[in-house]
Amino acid sequence: MALKIHPINNGNITMDSSGLVLFRNPGQPTTIPTLGFLITGGEEPILVDTGSRNSEQYERFGMLHERTREMTIEHHLAQHGLKMKDIRHIIHTHVHIDHSGQDYLFPMSTTVMLSRRELQFAASGLMGPGMYTATETKHLIDRLHTRGALRLFDVDGTFEEEIIPGVAVRLSGGHTPGSISVLVETDEGLVNIAGDIAYHLGDQLISPLLDQAAHEPTITGNHAMSTLDEKRAIKRALSGTRFLLISHDAPALVSGGKIIGRFDGAIDNPKADVTTAASYELLARPQLADEIVAA
Repeated sequence: MALKIHPINNGNITMDSSGLVLFRNPGQPTTIPTLGFLITGGEEPILVDTGSRNSEQYERFGMLHERTREMTIEHHLAQHGLKMKDIRHIIHTHVHIDHSGQDYLFPMSTTVMLSRRELQFAASGLMGPGMYTATETKHLIDRLHTRGALRLFDVDGTFEEEIIPGVAVRLSGGHTPGSISVLVETDEGLVNIAGDIAYHLGDQLISPLLDQAAHEPTITGNHAMSTLDEKRAIKRALSGTRFLLISHDAPALVSGGKIIGRFDGAIDNPKADVTTAASYELLARPQLADEIVAA
């Protein structure tokens, strides 16, 4: 059985638009999904990111958070015939509150995975107490002191670490120093689950708002790294990638380092196949469609 990836919405966040893309419509609220990704078809199912613990955490930022019953992890897993105890591995692209907040729902027999650099940064205080809360950081430390409950990656950009056959992680950086990409090998090419290296593919990569040079992405309004680090991370995420999955936007089809298609109906659709180019709506000229899908 081939590896499959299922985007699941762990909750909606309403925030200022300029927090997504630098200088984009300041003062205008926008609502985005907070996505996790369920990987099936391998030795064991893998969950990438777990969403937020609660809505109260967002009040200090003036944001709104919503999670319906259909957005719970239990509901998502049930759509695939799985229960919480079936998840042996949780991988975090990074551990901001909207990505690691529901780790506590899983037993210590589930191994939570993240980069060592990300855990160090979370405990450093450099982003204040909001994005890395004491509660989530302490939970990770508790797992660190429980045999088998935490795995720390030491990827530094020169190598990857394998999780199961066909699934590995590499350092991506950009959003935080310890951000990683989860790489999944599929029949039609590499899937890059890239976390928050970008928020809004349209305004950052497809039609960048602020940049004129070719292949030059616009950065987000929420990052812990330099502008160059963030741009480099975005370009690295596109390199060698066929399918790009980020945490707050629909899946994208990639060719030649550019986004050429979108799959807007993939989120929370158990039957959607994000690993098949034919599922994507192409952005290129119609006469090039057959050529691009075959690439």
